[in-house]
Formats: sequence, C-alpha cells, structure tokens
Amino acid sequence: MEKIIDEKQQGNSLVLEQNKANNRKLYIESYGCQMNFSDSEIVASILAKEGFNTTQQMEEADLVLVNTCSIRDKAEQTVRKRLEKFNAVKRINPKMKVGVLGCMAERLKSKFLEEEKIVDMVVGPDAYKDLPNLVQEIDEGRNAVNVILSKEETYGDVAPVRLNSNGVSAFVSITRGCDNMCTFCVVPFTRGRERSRDPQSILDEVNDLWDRGFKEITLLGQNVDSYLWYGGGLKKDYDKATDMQKATAVNFSGLLALVAETQPKMRIRFSTSNPQDMTLDVIETMAKHNNICKYIHLPVQSGSNRILKEMNRLHTREEYFELIDNIRNIIPDCAISQDMIAGFPTETEEDHQDTLSLMEYVKYDFGFMFAYSERPGTLAERKMEDDVPGEVKKRRLTEIINLQQKHALYRTQQHIGKTEEVLIEGTSKKSNAHWMGRNTQNTVVVFPKESYKIGEFVNVKINECTAATLIGEAVGYSENN
Repeated sequence: MEKIIDEKQQGNSLVLEQNKANNRKLYIESYGCQMNFSDSEIVASILAKEGFNTTQQMEEADLVLVNTCSIRDKAEQTVRKRLEKFNAVKRINPKMKVGVLGCMAERLKSKFLEEEKIVDMVVGPDAYKDLPNLVQEIDEGRNAVNVILSKEETYGDVAPVRLNSNGVSAFVSITRGCDNMCTFCVVPFTRGRERSRDPQSILDEVNDLWDRGFKEITLLGQNVDSYLWYGGGLKKDYDKATDMQKATAVNFSGLLALVAETQPKMRIRFSTSNPQDMTLDVIETMAKHNNICKYIHLPVQSGSNRILKEMNRLHTREEYFELIDNIRNIIPDCAISQDMIAGFPTETEEDHQDTLSLMEYVKYDFGFMFAYSERPGTLAERKMEDDVPGEVKKRRLTEIINLQQKHALYRTQQHIGKTEEVLIEGTSKKSNAHWMGRNTQNTVVVFPKESYKIGEFVNVKINECTAATLIGEAVGYSENN
C-alpha cells in the first residue's frame, strides 16, 4: 500500500508559474499518494506546452482535471463528490471541460464516462504524453479515453513544473508500477509493472532543483527499494539482460549514494519502502551519508503471520522484526513509520492482538492506519469474503490509532533537550510568529521566527512536544547553510 496523504489535505489545487504566452486556464486537484501529486506536476508541464496556465479559480478554468486515487473506497467517493461540484460550475460555464486522471481513471476506464456524465476525458497514469491529442478530441466535441498501461514509460524526459511549491522541497519520481501483487491492492492493476528511470535523468533533475534553490528532495516510487536500472525495461525482465547490462546495473542503494554524493548539501528522503525488498546495503548507505534523512516509511499492514500470508506480503512477522533490529543497530536514531490495515478478511481477535504486539515492539514514530476497504478487481475482492463486521473494524482501528498516538508521544519525548537541525519550510499553521520545519526524522518542529528565513537550515533546541510536533527555539544556523 502506498503512503496516503491525509484526505483533509487532499483537495490541493496546484498552481503553475504563469506563462504569458498561454491563453487557456487549467485547474488541477490531486488526491491520494505523493506519486499522484508528482504526476500532476508532469501533467501541468505537458499542458503548459499546449497553451495552458494553471489557475486556483476553478470557475474560470477551461479545463478541470482531477488526479485520482483508488486505494480505498473513501478516496473514490471523495472524487465523486468533487465531480458533483464540478458539475455545478459547468452549468455556469458550459465551455469548461472535465478530465479524470490517475488510478481511478485506469480502474474504471471508459465506464467512467457512463457513470459520470460530466466527464469529457479519462486518462490513465501512463498516458499523460497523449494529453495534447486527447485535449484536441474534447475540443472537437468528442469524449476521449487513453488508459493503456506502458511497459516503458517513466516520464524521465519530462521536466516537471513545481506546482504550489514552497521552493524548499520537491518530489522526484524514480520508479513506476509495482510487481508485488498484495491481495488488497489495486496499484499493480492501475499503474502496471515495475520499471525504473535512467539514473542520469534523476541526477539531472536533482541538480536542476539544487540550482533553483531547493534544499530537499523525496525520491518517489510505489516501491523504491525495487529500483533497478539496467538500461531500460521491466524489472521482471532483468534476468534476460546482457552480462554488460548486469555489470553496470544500478540498484536503489547505488542510486541513493549517487544522489547523496552529487549534491552533498541537499537533504534526501525516499518513499515508499517494502519490507521484503529493503536490503542491508540501503540501510548502510543511509548511515554513511549525513544528507540522507534518518527516516524510513516501512509499511507492515498486519502483525499476524497468517494475515500477512493472506495479504500475499512476502515477509513474516519475524523477518520484519529482524529488519527493524538491523535499522536500529545501524542507524540508532532512525524514525520509522507504518501503514496498517484493520479488519482484513478472516482477521480474528488473536490476529489483531498480534498487530498491537508488533506495534509495541517497534514503537513507530508515525502511522497511516485504515480499516480494510474492499477494492474491485483485487484478489481479496475476488476470492475472500469481507467478513469482519464494520463495528469490529472500527473498534480495532481505534485501538491501533490510540496505541500509535501513545508511541508517537513516546518518540517525540526522546527529542526534548536535544539540539537538532531543522529545514525551514514555512509559517506554522497555528502561529504567524513561528516557523515550521522538519528534522532529519521527518518530525515537524515549530519555533519563533526571529530573523530566520524559509529554506535555511537552523539548529533548534527542543523544549517541549506533543505527539506530532516538537516545540523549541533556534540557537543559530546549521553548518549546512
């Protein structure tokens, strides 16, 4: 499962630096994982060349696009409600066209045009380069659909436009697709098989971001640890590669080192990892380079071996513990976060207690927790009965969330009294007199603004905390400035 952005933050319209030569207006909303937000930047870049500037005002847009998520039913229902809003606006502005992008578009395909009469265009995640043709189709009064999955496309040759950016941090996509076939997940069906991007194109993008003043990047993929560049093609075909291709292949650990060494003052994060694919060399590379942040998002989904097997997670509880122990031994101050599903089919109370005991062992810094949502087309939907009652799912999810809150507070309390490097990202949501930034562990830190500025690295002494936030005072600039 991918890391999901909180749905309270999802309706994020993305704003492109205006090109005066463009005379059409584009409005984009993105929902779901970080990859969708990154994809929206690619879409805006492609459409900028077709005469579109982005706008924050949906009512004035010639083209409205919604980049969708299918990983949970709730995410899809959110999109459908937004389409109702678009329909109301379209009645006032009948020239406005509406397109659905992303995983929901890929899953439903042309059926979307029948279900949502307002929709003019449906575009899957691998078809964004066809947008110029699709826009021409809808301009001429025809509906347009392209949801063909690609075996090659990585958009490595498209320079993303940094939308609604703070000018400090940016996403850099390195892989697309997933081969793992977890029984609950639609990603392999909506984004296709794993393929990796040319490392040189990644380095070029990172260098460009540094030259433009960005201080932090997040390397993105459905499963970043599966990154493997051997000259192009699907990862599953690596065995067919030539000896020369294999000798010069770059895995994720190698890519991390390349990026860290190319820009030694830029902070590097990555997401998302899969326990079965994360290797010791990745952890050792993280420990070797100070600019690789000490934070790993490591979804486990369940603490029960029986449920992990039902989910087709190719790791056991014991193997997960071994990986956690290796991380703690090699990077003692590394923060770890989780994805957890409550109420997967056939989950018993004993299985649920196994999940809680696993959480007690790890004591995660953060968590992304959901009740199981049956997704059409997945193996779980086709082969398993969704047999855990809704009230039981809700109760188990509440217990998981409460335990995570307890552990999150335990983790933030470990920072009190320490002085930590913080990259300033913007003004605190709760106080205009305070800055907000994050430390290497990805924990939010708030402190008085004084004379410091966005994009600066500051040493902050941590004086107090909540379960989610560290509160302190700046004691000077970091040596990274």
